[in-house]
Amino acid sequence: MVENANGWSLVSSHGSVLFVIALNPGITIKDLAKELSLTQRTIWGIIGCLRRANMLQVRREGRQHHYWVNLEAPFLHPIIKGITLKVVLGELISQQKEVPEQAS
Repeated sequence: MVENANGWSLVSSHGSVLFVIALNPGITIKDLAKELSLTQRTIWGIIGCLRRANMLQVRREGRQHHYWVNLEAPFLHPIIKGITLKVVLGELISQQKEVPEQAS
């Protein structure tokens, strides 16, 4: 999670997890923790919260978990209640899909 010089971030850890998974649906817990500078245990806790809020869906295949964001889920904060994740994340996901993958 990127913070400014004052140590705060516009997006919470929960929001950051949603953003990263939305833009990288194949990401592993280990890579997600590394990307956000959080422990894997913390990521598991956040994923549990997001699942209970119906914002994140998980499918298990063998030992691997696959995650995707439920864009129809509403935000839960009273000020923005009723606005879906699609409003915030939908355009980012669309733009990500339009960007051609670069050869390494």
